[in-house]
Amino acid sequence: MYSWIWRTLPGGLPGKLLGSLVLVVLAVLLLFTVAFPALEPLLPFSDVTVDQAPTSG
Repeated sequence: MYSWIWRTLPGGLPGKLLGSLVLVVLAVLLLFTVAFPALEPLLPFSDVTVDQAPTSG
């Protein structure tokens, strides 16, 4: 898959590097704006399993 992307990107080495950088930035942006917010309610971050130890006075 990566070789197909590399062959498909236009330009020489500078164009391919810039195109690869743009694709990575778009993928990260898509993850942080769409995927992670959609999956956040399904994750158990609010389920705390550690109880506070009783203090002896």
